[in-house]
Amino acid sequence: MSKIAVITGGESGIGLATAKLLTEQHYNVIVLGLKESAELKTAEIAFLSCDVSNAKMIEQAIKQVVETYGAIDCLINNAGVLSYGTAVDLSESEWDHVMAVNVKGPFLCAKYTIPHMNDNALIVNVASVQSFVAQPYVAAYATSKAAILGLTRSIAIDFSPKVRCVAVCPGTIDTPMLRGAMEQATDPEAMMDELNASHLTGRIGQPEEVAELIAFLCSNKCSFINGQAIRVDGGLGVNIGGSKN
Repeated sequence: MSKIAVITGGESGIGLATAKLLTEQHYNVIVLGLKESAELKTAEIAFLSCDVSNAKMIEQAIKQVVETYGAIDCLINNAGVLSYGTAVDLSESEWDHVMAVNVKGPFLCAKYTIPHMNDNALIVNVASVQSFVAQPYVAAYATSKAAILGLTRSIAIDFSPKVRCVAVCPGTIDTPMLRGAMEQATDPEAMMDELNASHLTGRIGQPEEVAELIAFLCSNKCSFINGQAIRVDGGLGVNIGGSKN
């Protein structure tokens, strides 16, 4: 029998790559998002319109999934937004928006999904390398991704062994979110060169590379991984500088 996987923010980027890979591995995949993308339609992946910061919409979407497919095996909390600003110049409304999507969203999805999960189910919270280290001017984003690690531990403690919970922490990944950020840069090419150089791999990552880790965690091969934060970041933040000589 095929496993049932629910992915938030699966219209593009890491979420879309994960949805495609799990579909190839014979999961029944349901994407929850704001707008169905052309790629999702082409891949014939089920889509439900849902704002992850809205409790009623989440509850209704999960109810619909359960009525259609039965119990849920995997929940991948991938939806997220990025905002630039320091603790001084960031507006309160923008702070609240980032927290609503990046922190409240995974909480609400877990809240309404866990009661309908099979035994040995898994929740993957997509956090970030910025759960551990941070760049300038991302006060809300870095805070939200650090908070996800606490939520991950709490879910693992409270609901194991029935439901495991793991955080996946990507480095810089070539997604529409990144491309949107680059459009705001004075010199996008220089920005990309800097991003590539900041990773020990000498390049940024691809969505498919993160999707491979998520799919591996969803498999039966990872039943002893629980409550952990796993970085898939090309070595970003490992090097403290200095000469190799």
